[in-house]
Amino acid sequence: MKYIIILLIITNQLFALVSIKPVEIGEKVGISGGVEIGLETKRGNTDKDSYKADIKVMYDSNTSYLTWLEVSGEYGEANDVEDTNKLYAHLRFINKLTDEIIRYEVFLQTQEDKFKAIEYRRLAGIGLRFKIFNTPIGGRGYYGLGSFYENIRYTNPSIDPDENEVRVNTYLAYSVNFSNKSSLAYTLYYQPILDKFSDYVMTNTLELSLQVYQQIYLKFSASYDLDSYPPNGINKKYDFTQTTTFLYKF
Repeated sequence: MKYIIILLIITNQLFALVSIKPVEIGEKVGISGGVEIGLETKRGNTDKDSYKADIKVMYDSNTSYLTWLEVSGEYGEANDVEDTNKLYAHLRFINKLTDEIIRYEVFLQTQEDKFKAIEYRRLAGIGLRFKIFNTPIGGRGYYGLGSFYENIRYTNPSIDPDENEVRVNTYLAYSVNFSNKSSLAYTLYYQPILDKFSDYVMTNTLELSLQVYQQIYLKFSASYDLDSYPPNGINKKYDFTQTTTFLYKF
């Protein structure tokens, strides 16, 4: 069984490392995280190569705070034509304001996505996070409210000039553990420009994680992203993604 799982990991394309399951201070003390490295190769009617690497490292103090860094990159070609080129990095710090209910968050993020016409998007933000419920069967719900400053440069600045905006950052996050081996999680992010609520970004993500062997998990996820004002040349306002991946946690 172990060798079959390892073979599947090597031969399947791997996608997002980051689990959307919300974390809590004291839940996993010390250093933890996960790593994914993926390669997909096709030859025949379609020649395709795709590469992806992801890493997440988190430190939990067990008493007052936790922090994590996550970095991912993806590159792909189909029939010798580049069709994927992404880079993403996120750093977050969460600290207690009360013993159980209220936390504050500080975060930095940078990303690039050539095929969404984004040369770079950089942001810095702060907010409050509230635990809104905690059930005996392992269900937890959180509500977040804050803001961030973002600077976006597009790949064609003569058509899409740079953007420097302050956005509201609000989210709902829910997770439930079926056992110590499986969990279901959902997040909703809504991020409108502070003085123009019709210009917003919204993300919905649903994730099911199942332990298959020791520290190896099988993850099913689906996401729906909406940008109410996408850059010129981007035909659709939304992106839908469904993935099935393997994840190694440490």
